[in-house]
Amino acid sequence: MDDDANGGPVRLDLKGLKCPLPALHTRRALERAVPGARIIVECTDPMAAIDIPHLVNQTGNELEDAQTAALPLVFRIRKRAEPVSG
Repeated sequence: MDDDANGGPVRLDLKGLKCPLPALHTRRALERAVPGARIIVECTDPMAAIDIPHLVNQTGNELEDAQTAALPLVFRIRKRAEPVSG
């Protein structure tokens, strides 16, 4: 899973899903994404305001923006670059 052919982000429409499904779908998308890919998550579960930032932090990815003041909640995430071995 990468940014689409036009260089845009991958979008996850998770509206209507309840905890823990938004976090699980986001984790799966991050696992499949290539380093540097951008993912936009939209969801309506209020617990995602806690769960998704926590997931992003735990997995070492970057939460570029979180809009949690109103529904839908929107999270902009960037997949971390793979560690350089050497």
